[in-house]
Amino acid sequence: MQQMKEVKTMSNKKGINKKKMKPLKKFFGGLYKVIDKIIVTPISTIVYKINKFAKKNSGVFDVVFNRPYSLLVLSLVVAVLFFIVVDSRAINLVETESEILSSQPVSVVYNEEKYVVEGIPETVDIILMGRKSDLYLAKQLGEHKVVLDLSDYKTGQYTVKLKYNHSVESVTYNLVPSTVTVKISEKVSSIKSLSYDLLNQDKLDSKLNVSEVSLNESEVYVKGSSETLAKVASIKALIDVSTLELSVAGTFEIDKLPIVAYDENGKLVENVEIVPGTASATIKVDSYHVDLPVKVVPVGTFATGYAIASATTSVTTVRVYGDQSELSKLSYIAAEIDVDGLSSDRKFIATLSKPSGVRHMSESTTSVDVKVDREATREIQITSIDAINLSPVYVPSAIGQGEDQTYTIILKGVQSVIDKIDPSTVRAYVDLSGYGLGTFDVPVQVEGQDLTVTYTAQIKSIQVKIMNSKN
Repeated sequence: MQQMKEVKTMSNKKGINKKKMKPLKKFFGGLYKVIDKIIVTPISTIVYKINKFAKKNSGVFDVVFNRPYSLLVLSLVVAVLFFIVVDSRAINLVETESEILSSQPVSVVYNEEKYVVEGIPETVDIILMGRKSDLYLAKQLGEHKVVLDLSDYKTGQYTVKLKYNHSVESVTYNLVPSTVTVKISEKVSSIKSLSYDLLNQDKLDSKLNVSEVSLNESEVYVKGSSETLAKVASIKALIDVSTLELSVAGTFEIDKLPIVAYDENGKLVENVEIVPGTASATIKVDSYHVDLPVKVVPVGTFATGYAIASATTSVTTVRVYGDQSELSKLSYIAAEIDVDGLSSDRKFIATLSKPSGVRHMSESTTSVDVKVDREATREIQITSIDAINLSPVYVPSAIGQGEDQTYTIILKGVQSVIDKIDPSTVRAYVDLSGYGLGTFDVPVQVEGQDLTVTYTAQIKSIQVKIMNSKN
């Protein structure tokens, strides 16, 4: 009984082993079929076809290879082919070639605390010459460091040779340029006041405006040669609005603002050291706006005897955004219409003029319904002529203008319109911008609140004497 149990146990183990081996047999059977299909069968087919071709042409092969010089000629041809291939590869390995490494930086060694050096090139070109294999190693090894060593030089002007460190001795090199002329000066310093420039304001949201900037540093040290420092007219921190990602009004702290030096012509001054090299600032961004009325401004000359009786706009007010100081100078937004030769009613689509200092307007166009009627005239009297735009170092006086002097202003427009004009709203003036000391005959100009009316002074000009304000 015990033997029968052992036999059954052995048979059971063999059955289990056979079950485990089935997947392996199946895998290797499939692998054999793939190898047979991809490798064995194609190679056998090629060998069979070559053998079949050789049997058909055995006479030709026997004739060729049984001749005394056939194998000699064949060996010579094969030898020549091998020589050409090997020789070309050998030439490529030993032939001298050149390689250019462009725009390699120059490292300068000098006493930076004591001296300033001018005339240093930012980059040079390195021309390497040697065997191709050596050039390959030269490019792969080393840092290709070009050095200008001025550690033993004092103040003055020198022509100094550049040096190049490379690790492959069989490679020669040339530097372009190989020598440079430098000027070494004593480093001096001075204290300069720091201001700022706002860059790319046009890229800021048109409804936002940088209203205030406070730099956290008011002064900086500027170091360089005495000749270079004499060129410095201003030191400014550059605030690039486009990089600040401002989308709402508020107060913002910004740092790491680059600082640059400018000459009196606004050009960058190079070769100066500014300490500290960056600045920080607090900027205030607002969204200041005002609502301004739209006024129709006729451009050109009406047909003879005609004027605007009324001009109705579809847009009566416009909300404008910008700097508060600039917007305070504005009293209206102009809608210009071309009335040249106009003698009848007409509708216009007018573009609203965007004044200087305005960043955004709520409207850009308006329709204008113009009514035309016969022109009439009216005369009013004013008692003074103002002087504007004169430098504060001068004072003007009008020759022949007495205390009781009056001036006649002629109004032209539709009768119903000019009858409503209040003389106190009409202003006569002389523009003295650009005038200096002396006596001048200056044209008189007139303006009023209703821009559809033409205002003309009866007196075309007056004599103005300009004197120093201290007299």
